[in-house]
Amino acid sequence: MKYLIFRLYGPMSSWGDIAVGETRPSFAHPSKSAILGLVAAAMGIRRDEDEKHRGLVDCLGFAVQVESMGVVLADYHTAQVPSGKELYCTRRHELSGIKSDLNTILSTRAYRVDGLYTVMLWETKKSEWGLERIQSKIEQPEFVLYLGRKSCPIALPLEAQVIKADYLVKALAKVKFLDVQSLGFKSVGQKMLYWDEDAIAGVIQEHVFERRDIPLSRGRWQFSTRKECHAALK
Repeated sequence: MKYLIFRLYGPMSSWGDIAVGETRPSFAHPSKSAILGLVAAAMGIRRDEDEKHRGLVDCLGFAVQVESMGVVLADYHTAQVPSGKELYCTRRHELSGIKSDLNTILSTRAYRVDGLYTVMLWETKKSEWGLERIQSKIEQPEFVLYLGRKSCPIALPLEAQVIKADYLVKALAKVKFLDVQSLGFKSVGQKMLYWDEDAIAGVIQEHVFERRDIPLSRGRWQFSTRKECHAALK
């Protein structure tokens, strides 16, 4: 089995949980939809190309090892928006109308500060996108990559690598990244592994969660559910 493995780190990240009303929470680790969205951006796939997004869902398995889940930061967020449903090409155009037509929307948005994650993808069936091609595009993406929100830039090279191994834990043991401790990043204790239910992990699952992170339509922002397994690694 071949695995495409890369690392994600940034001062801030946000991994969307189910959002109701004005609160926008974040999971402690990336969702599958966030990672597939990052891959789609690297490949130059636009949001309205639903068939290509479904192709990524159908052909890629997903797992993530949480090296550090960081700490929660809550941001009280305000933004001015005009009334009506008119579409604007730029933020300047959006705010250039009559000032009295502008409204203020409020939300509380959660972020993870100093989160560090090792992401694993593998092919569940053959497709037009091979792992080596995705690896190449991640290194030279078509669109800017970010960690869940556009305000969360990536702060370390992803160091994408294709590793051959029998299962997830063995692949993680083989992969080598730049030593982050030399950059002042503090080592954390126990690491967590999350993976698709049908993957061979090499460890016994401790929990199974249901996550709503399988993209159905990026345009309508609709998602289906997925079973995700979890284990704490020794």
